[in-house]
Amino acid sequence: MEPLTDSPQRMKTIFDATTRREIRTRIEQLQPDSPRLWGKMDPYQMVRHCYLSDEMTHGLKSYKRLFIGRLFGPMTLKQILKNEDPIKKNQPTHPDMKITHQGDFHAEREKWILLMERYAYFDLLESTHPFFGKMTQEQVGQYVYKHTDHHLRQFGK
Repeated sequence: MEPLTDSPQRMKTIFDATTRREIRTRIEQLQPDSPRLWGKMDPYQMVRHCYLSDEMTHGLKSYKRLFIGRLFGPMTLKQILKNEDPIKKNQPTHPDMKITHQGDFHAEREKWILLMERYAYFDLLESTHPFFGKMTQEQVGQYVYKHTDHHLRQFGK
């Protein structure tokens, strides 16, 4: 007799060591000349954007809460985290996290990797995102994974 269903697969989270290793490998594959598949950011701008986002998540920096986020943030977060589907392409970016300048890609990538490793010791029980609002630790872990995955897919990684 066959089982009726497999047990449901848990949503990936950045707090899982295996997931972090997978993400690190994908980040390390990214190069300054990696071609983008969609969007406007080049590899440096994407790496810098993701670093700023993770810096915020770790509570090292904060951004003003967006009015539109107060209206639609919680509903949008629920939609993003409802399943394993990747985040849709060409989503809006917080104005303070739009990167228009250039810098040292390799140095920025290493800073991002080190900050990504800090998720092994993440201890904020809740976090406030400038668009989504208050997020539980579980939501943070899932969203950080999906946000990072989204941007790595943007460059075929």
